[in-house]
Amino acid sequence: MTLTRRAALVAAASFTAFPAFAQKAPVFAPEGMAIRGYDPVAYFAEDGPVKGSVEFTSTFDGATFQFASSQNKDLFDADPAKYAPQYGGYCAYAVSRGYTADTDPEAWSIHDDKLYLNFNKSVRTLWAAQKTKNIEAADMNWPNVLNEG
Repeated sequence: MTLTRRAALVAAASFTAFPAFAQKAPVFAPEGMAIRGYDPVAYFAEDGPVKGSVEFTSTFDGATFQFASSQNKDLFDADPAKYAPQYGGYCAYAVSRGYTADTDPEAWSIHDDKLYLNFNKSVRTLWAAQKTKNIEAADMNWPNVLNEG
């Protein structure tokens, strides 16, 4: 084998040696449904998670959000960034650590009028222990974590 042919084979192998990772969607939405079908406005208006309805839906950042009422849908439609969960609804603690993770609609918190979701209630406790520091880290990592494999 000539040196040129060998170099070409090595170069070709280097392009296939590393898997390509697709960018994650900007909103965590299993089966296209943001917050697993819970109403994002209800976290603010009703002080907690309330299941939305297929009767009241909106699309934002490529995901479908459901609402418990037409009033909540109208509030969301007027200002989706105000009500949508931070970091696309991915686990805020995970984003603060440089990766993404699923979320549980029951593991939530509101800080400075922003909704944060976490993987589970135990992770929410870790998140809350250093919330300001975690938000600063997550803000720096977002949205770059969507490109991580």
